[in-house]
Amino acid sequence: MGAAGHAGWTRILGIDPGSRVTGWGVVDAGGATVRYVASGCIRTEGEDLPARLREIFAGVGAIVAAHQPVELAVERVFVHRNADSALKLGQARAAAICASFDRQLTVHEYAARAVKLAVVGQGGAEKPQVAHMVRALLQPPAPLAADEADALAVALCHAHTRPLGARLVGMGRLRVVRR
Repeated sequence: MGAAGHAGWTRILGIDPGSRVTGWGVVDAGGATVRYVASGCIRTEGEDLPARLREIFAGVGAIVAAHQPVELAVERVFVHRNADSALKLGQARAAAICASFDRQLTVHEYAARAVKLAVVGQGGAEKPQVAHMVRALLQPPAPLAADEADALAVALCHAHTRPLGARLVGMGRLRVVRR
C-alpha cells in the first residue's frame, strides 16, 4: 500500500534541516500527480545544541508517526564558509534522518541546486522563485514559511525524480539514493 492506504501513491516527507528552524513537508506522489498533505516548522529554543537536536529528533519522529511517510527526502549539507555553521547544520540533518529509522524510511538526499532545478527548472533559482513554484504546484491551504516551502521543494524534487530512479534501479543500473 502507498500513501494513506492507497495503492500507487507514495507518501514523502521532505526536510529542510536547520539547527534553529527545521522545515518539513509531506506530499503524496502518484504517477505525475503530487498532492499537498501537511507542512510546518520545528522551531528550537535556547543555546544548548544537544537540547535543540533532541527537539528536532522528537519533532521529526512525531511527524513520521502522524503522517506515516515511506520515503524521506532531505537537502544535502552545503559547506558554508563558516565551518561551525556547517557542522551544526549537519548535526540537525542527522537528527532528522535518525528520527526516521524506527519506521525504516528510505532516505534520499538532494543538493540544493538539484532541488531548484526540479522545482523551478533552473538550478540557480532564488528562494522566492522556489517558494512561488511550490505554492503554484501544491496549492497549500495557508501561506508557507520559508523553511516550510524549502522542505516541500525537497519533497517535490524527490516526487519528480523518483520514477526515473526507480526505473534505473529496476534495470540494475542505479543503487545510489544520493542526488
